Amino acid sequence: MMRMTMITRAIRASSSSGMWIHALPPLFFSSKFDTLDEALSCFNRMLRMNPPPSIVDFAKLLTSISKTKHYSTVLSLSLQMDSLGIPPNIYTLTILMNSFCHLDRVDFGFSVLAKILKLGHQPNTATFTTLIRGLCVEGKIGDALHLFDKMVRKGFQPNVITYGTLMDGLCKVGNTSAAIRLLRSMEQGNCQPNVVVYTSIIDGLCKDKQLIEALNLFSEMLTKGISPNIVTYNSIIQALCSLCEWKHVRTLLNEMVNSKVMPDVVTFTAMVDALCKEGMIAEAHDVVDTMIGRGVEPDVVIYSALMDGHCLRSEMDEAVKVFDVMVRRGCVPNLYSYNILINGYCKIRRMDKAMLLLEEMCQKGLIPDTVSYSTLIHGLCLVGRLSDAIALFHKMVASGQIPDLVTYGILLDYLCKNCHLPEAMAMLKAIEGSKMHPNIQIYTIVIDGMCKAGELEAARDLFSNLSSKGLHPNIWTYNIMIHGLCKRGLLDEANKLFMEMDENDCSPNDCTYNIITRGFLQNKETLRAVQLLKEMLARGFSVDVSTTKLLVEMLSDDGLDQSVKQILHNFLK
Repeated sequence: MMRMTMITRAIRASSSSGMWIHALPPLFFSSKFDTLDEALSCFNRMLRMNPPPSIVDFAKLLTSISKTKHYSTVLSLSLQMDSLGIPPNIYTLTILMNSFCHLDRVDFGFSVLAKILKLGHQPNTATFTTLIRGLCVEGKIGDALHLFDKMVRKGFQPNVITYGTLMDGLCKVGNTSAAIRLLRSMEQGNCQPNVVVYTSIIDGLCKDKQLIEALNLFSEMLTKGISPNIVTYNSIIQALCSLCEWKHVRTLLNEMVNSKVMPDVVTFTAMVDALCKEGMIAEAHDVVDTMIGRGVEPDVVIYSALMDGHCLRSEMDEAVKVFDVMVRRGCVPNLYSYNILINGYCKIRRMDKAMLLLEEMCQKGLIPDTVSYSTLIHGLCLVGRLSDAIALFHKMVASGQIPDLVTYGILLDYLCKNCHLPEAMAMLKAIEGSKMHPNIQIYTIVIDGMCKAGELEAARDLFSNLSSKGLHPNIWTYNIMIHGLCKRGLLDEANKLFMEMDENDCSPNDCTYNIITRGFLQNKETLRAVQLLKEMLARGFSVDVSTTKLLVEMLSDDGLDQSVKQILHNFLK
């Protein structure tokens, strides 16, 4: 009883968004409607009929509304039917359950199942499939599998939709092996897989970079006489593009066209995006030309990919030309398009152009996001305009955009690099006082700033307190701290930190070895430095330019023992 009261409250909450419409014109019942208003008008007319329509007619109406994805409205109408004493049947209750599941309230969906059983209705395969889909959407795959097993034990036969729903859920959480096992189990029964089932698993395999397995399943599908659809082809083409397998992409495209499956905007987007990322911008333009020739109009995503391709090559004039073509062809630029151009101009340090784009965005009604501001702040810092970057940061906050850790990291980095440690510390305190939790990157930037400002004790304290904040130093944190200690001549402490790295699952890299080796060389600890050089080479690392320069300087030192010189000379061969 209490659970059904919760459902009623949930329905009322969902219907509070102004869905009720009064004084609608009469409309004879139809299972298809052009607008939601028409469906609601029909519902109100049905309520006034005497005798009232059958529950089957109400079920048809609710199904029609559900298909338009107005799930909150379905809940509202179900509540009204219930209050008027219109008895539900298995179909209206399944529609209600489906609406709850689509609104991410599978818990209420199970309450509807309890009501179905209480009213003496017999749940069917569709009922269980609806709940399985709801559980999968919420990522509760274990519960979905348990319900599936329970359904089979009770004698209900899963259909192709049930199997497909569960396989899709398994693939979405990366468990493609379990999805394939379920496919094999399905094949042994009376229910045979269709193109949707195969496509779900092929798409999952492609996303998990298991292309060979995906292609094997694709071949199996063809052998069984199941024709791939556009989604199947797009999944494989996208995977091939990401691996730059252009020859295989062309082969598959030809097969696709020969099978009367025409490439769509998703197909072309995958190709254009991959080509641009590989710097093959001319080929990307050829694909767009082919696309237009086939009557498929490029969208804002494709034009943005082309712009990004030119920006990656610092070809800003060409990127702007693509932008202008997009506008001329009636494709409206979005926030992402502007952010690409802003980033391109910032990379080549044309901050005047980048700032003008920010103004243009605002004039066109687009609201700059955190990415827009963070990119511009970084660009301003890059050209030495730190005060302007800080001013833009304050403008960002005033406009209602919440800075993220990337934004803060950029400003902290440049405050530290420009010897503004007090301001950096004030910003760190502000971050710590907010709802955000600084990550290891933020603390590493500050520790680096402290070390460079000669505040080694403060850096050491902050480093020591990382574990109390639930954080672990990464390779850069260790390298910065070891470098700071070596500069101060605290070699024992630096060496202790170096030795702890492997124990803390953070193995030293080539940079670590070069830093600590230089520390020992500069402090005349030549034998320990030689040990480190041997260990470094044994691990496959190389002596870097700074260490080589120091070794050359030491070899020119007349006061250095000849035997030591001979040992050091061996590391320069």
